[in-house]
Amino acid sequence: MGNENIRSKLFFKRAVSGNLVVQGIRYAQDKFLLMLLMLCFFQNGRAQDKTISITMDDIPNTEMYEQNGFRSDLLLMLDALDVPFTIFINEDKIYKTRFRAKNEKLLEAWIANAQSLIGNHSYSHPRYSEVGYEAFMADVVKGEELSRDLAIKYDKELRYFRFPFNDMGKDSLQHHGMRDFMESRNMVITPFTIESSDWMFDVVYRYYLEQGELEKAKAIGEAYVEKTMAMVEHFETVAQTEHGRPMSHIYLCHDNRLNTDYLEEIIIRLKQQGYDIVDLDQSLEDPLYQLPDHYYRKWGVSWLYRWMASQKIRVSWMKQEPSLKDIESTYHEIIKKRQ
Repeated sequence: MGNENIRSKLFFKRAVSGNLVVQGIRYAQDKFLLMLLMLCFFQNGRAQDKTISITMDDIPNTEMYEQNGFRSDLLLMLDALDVPFTIFINEDKIYKTRFRAKNEKLLEAWIANAQSLIGNHSYSHPRYSEVGYEAFMADVVKGEELSRDLAIKYDKELRYFRFPFNDMGKDSLQHHGMRDFMESRNMVITPFTIESSDWMFDVVYRYYLEQGELEKAKAIGEAYVEKTMAMVEHFETVAQTEHGRPMSHIYLCHDNRLNTDYLEEIIIRLKQQGYDIVDLDQSLEDPLYQLPDHYYRKWGVSWLYRWMASQKIRVSWMKQEPSLKDIESTYHEIIKKRQ
């Protein structure tokens, strides 16, 4: 019995050791591959460039389209600036007003634009951690019925997906389940590195416009621009400190009145600071986007935070973000007034 126990323990120890060796080899291989990708990136000179791509969620804003006499000033502005951008579509917005045919034409205009890449943002913008796998999966599929046909019409790919609220699930099980589903459909889960809560600024901005308080509205718009540029500086510092170089950033914003009036100013400021506006395809060539995601919660944080294995380091950086307390306070006051 004693010899059998010893043999059993030795067998178990060797099995565990062998598994660890295999895991170690795989880790080394993955790390080596990432190093090769980074080397190619540096040799191409892109690591030395300051680049950023513009991505917009909740396309198309059909309510604003109707209010503006069936014209999208945001699309017209982007077209005039001739910069690349990526749109993430919620097809249920087509049916939010009684002008379905016109709304479909609006969606087609966004997709047809020569500078646009296109992505699915689900049909109805549900929160994945709340509705669960089956319901969310069905909403994703439903969310590309029109878009896929239009993509084919204009010889484009519909291969990007962004989670509503950037909620990728409440735990690792939900995260991995949806990753597998996206891979099965050849969809790319789209990250972001920078956002500035434009949706919250937009609520306050539109409220002041509705009240005829134009100076306050202007102040909110200008505050949005300044806060966005402060966020750019913050996340540039995170990238430099944690990864030792600039990276190709991805900015997340929305199809709303605020960006119709102020996104142009942000783009101008970015260019003044030496940023080249590139398309999402190019940004994702940065090898940093191949890093593993260590964040298995439902909150929609920057991918620069997701790549941090240490929660302590992640929280430390989050605490250094430019404060949004003022706009949060005003936003909640307005929400209370409307209830």
